[in-house]
Amino acid sequence: MCYVLGVCATLTTRRDVNNTIPETRNSLILRLPDKQDVEAWDQFVDIYQPLVFRLARSKGFQEADAQDVVQEVMAAVARAIERWEPDSERGRFRDWLFRIARNLMINFLTRRKYQPLSTGGSGLIQFLNEQPDQTSDQSEASHEFDLEYRRELFLVAAEQVRQDVRSQTWEAFRLTNIESLSVEDAAMRLGMTEGAVLVSRCRVLARLREAVRHLESDK
Repeated sequence: MCYVLGVCATLTTRRDVNNTIPETRNSLILRLPDKQDVEAWDQFVDIYQPLVFRLARSKGFQEADAQDVVQEVMAAVARAIERWEPDSERGRFRDWLFRIARNLMINFLTRRKYQPLSTGGSGLIQFLNEQPDQTSDQSEASHEFDLEYRRELFLVAAEQVRQDVRSQTWEAFRLTNIESLSVEDAAMRLGMTEGAVLVSRCRVLARLREAVRHLESDK
């Protein structure tokens, strides 16, 4: 559960999601060709838009330009999603999405003769010089994209679980797993028994694992 660190600060800024476990990614993605399916597109944006933004930022794009890239990628997906079908030989959906993002970043740089931030310039040059295999995309940037994808899944799962359990149950988990308080100190702060704190923590962890499993099923 290494992704748990830093979750609380992020959760306070993300918008609420429905009080149900989100659909599996393949079933969600197969709903995207219906442009009127607002729920599917909202769930898609919740997970994938932050991935593209952080990828662009990590490669040296300034914030405003990274936001522009995100909008271009989302628009490209909307135009092309009808042509995407699950195919183990062609790779996963996020491999396809990564290629779209990478190509649009290159186009963005070419159009604007972009000058990246000095702190991210070397990373951007390496990113542009990589020539990933079109079926596996096992480049360093693609690996980073996968890690960000898993992080975003955890954030979505954590937000869902937080809304689905009592606030005291979540606090017992947060204090012991995120704030690293002892069970004894957490129990005193929350007015719970130590046993109740342990039960609450285990309950939240179990729900997080279940939610992440549902979300990871696009592999």
